[in-house]
Amino acid sequence: MLTSSEQNELVQLRREKRRLEMENEILRRAAAYFAAEQLPK
Repeated sequence: MLTSSEQNELVQLRREKRRLEMENEILRRAAAYFAAEQLPK
C-alpha cells in the first residue's frame, strides 16, 4: 500500500511522463518535417 505522499508522487510522475511523451512526439514530427524539407526537389 502506498502512503499518500507516495501516491502524490506517482500522480506527478505520470503527469510529467505524459508531458514528456507529448513533447517528444512534437519534436519527432518537427524533425521529420525539417528532414523532408532538406530533400532535393
